[in-house]
Order: sequence, then structure tokens, then C-alpha cells
Amino acid sequence: MENLKLSNGVEMPLEGFGVFQVPDPNECKNAVLEAIKAGYRLIDTAAIYMNEKAVGEAIKQAISEGIVKREDLFITTKLWVSDFSYEGAKRGFDRSLKNLGLEYLDLYLLHQAYGDVYGAWRAIEEFYNEKKIRAIGVSNFNIGKFTEFAELVNIKPMVNQIELHPFFAQYNAIENMKKYGCQPQAWGPLAEGKYGIFTHPVLTEIGKKHGKTAAQVALKWNVQRGVSILPKSVHKERIEQNFDIWNFTISDEDMKKIDALDLKHSEIIDHNNPEVVKYILSAKI
Repeated sequence: MENLKLSNGVEMPLEGFGVFQVPDPNECKNAVLEAIKAGYRLIDTAAIYMNEKAVGEAIKQAISEGIVKREDLFITTKLWVSDFSYEGAKRGFDRSLKNLGLEYLDLYLLHQAYGDVYGAWRAIEEFYNEKKIRAIGVSNFNIGKFTEFAELVNIKPMVNQIELHPFFAQYNAIENMKKYGCQPQAWGPLAEGKYGIFTHPVLTEIGKKHGKTAAQVALKWNVQRGVSILPKSVHKERIEQNFDIWNFTISDEDMKKIDALDLKHSEIIDHNNPEVVKYILSAKI
């Protein structure tokens, strides 16, 4: 496992474990425990995922069993839009901290780019200055919104978690983040299973050179371009396999072959679609 340094000097693992769309408490808890046992130290959840309590229980068990110490872990959660205001962010943060059973967070993100992002951010900045959060950032902020936000806030986002995989590479967004000292982090690094990613001929052929799967190649491609990744699975074998990417290197030539798969748009979610925006704004915790 490799770490990277955020703009404030805090170290964050390059690879973490995501729990999006794992609402069942037992399944989520078991998956997080398996991930920690496999070597993952970054665990990523969100208030809207409705599984913070299960993640917290897994963390508590892993610590009680002596697998890890709290300081070994890097725990991320996200504030949902329905709590986007100065006071709402305070309530949302306290709720998440209680659900997780933690005294502090390693990373706290604004989950979407809609609503009172500035009011919520002021509260998050306060929590950061009070050392209740080690690092702060955003999620799903496209290049235009991210630029506006980074130009106007006092503390610039240290992480922007967006859709990044071989079929939606977003190199321009990544380069723009770097100008503001922001670390790109990939949600859906396996494209949520779309585009035939697990058997894609380009990824499969590159994988054969290293004894790796197409999925492992897709994950390593992101890592090699400096992107932190958050693969998700509830299956022990796949959890371990997704983490087994640190013993090979993709050549420059093969990196370019993967780059060529870029469709330059998302087929998972369109944040510019008015109906998507209205749906996000209507979703409540």
C-alpha cells in the first residue's frame, strides 16, 4: 500500500474501500472487516449511504480484536445536501460522528455541489480548525463549480472525489485540481461494472502481461496517474483482489492504450441533467 500527502501534510492511503450501495448492516459490517483484514486502511462512507453505524461497528470490532489502532485508519464520510447550511452542517457532522462512534474524522466531504455549499463549508472549516477533522474536501464538484468554490473559500478543498475510470478519465479536471493543491479521488474506479470493464479486451490483454485481472489493471491505471481509488465489493475474494495491485507497473505504452478508452462523458450519472439535480436536492436523510 502506498500513501500520498494532502496539501496540509496529512497522509492518505492511495487506495481505500467504499461502501456505496451496501445498505444491509450485517453485509456492510462484514465487508468492512474483511477489507481491514485485507490491508485497507481508508474506509469511505457517507451519511446518505445509511450505513455509517455498520461501518462504525466494524471499526470498533477491528480495534477491539487488535487488528488495527484508530490512528492506523483513515475514515471518510460526507455531508448530504439536506444538511447544507451552516447550522445544518453542524447537525450533520455530529450525527455522522455519533453513528461512526468516533471522536474525529480523517476526511469530511461536501457530497454534492448543490444547495448552500458555502454555509456548510464555513461550519466544516470551523471543525477543521478545531481539529475535529484532519482534512476537508468536496465530492462531485465538476471543473467549473470546483474552480468557483476553490477561488472563494478560505480553506481550499484538499480532496475532490469524482467519477474517474478508464472510460471517463477527466484529465482536465485532474489538472485543474492540482492547480489548487487538491487531490483527485475516484468514486466508481471500476465504472460500477459498466462498459464490460471486467472482461474488456484492452484491459484483459494488459493484465495477462502481469498475471492480473482487467479490474486490477483499471485500478492500477488510476493509481499510476496519481488518483486515489475507492473500489467496492462485498465478496472476500474480490476485496482482496482489488487490493492486490501494488506489485506491478503498467508501461507508458499500455497507459496510453487505456487512456484511449476515454469516452469523455459519464454514462453513470449526468450532474448537468436538471432531473438529476432535482432528485439530489429532494433526497433526504
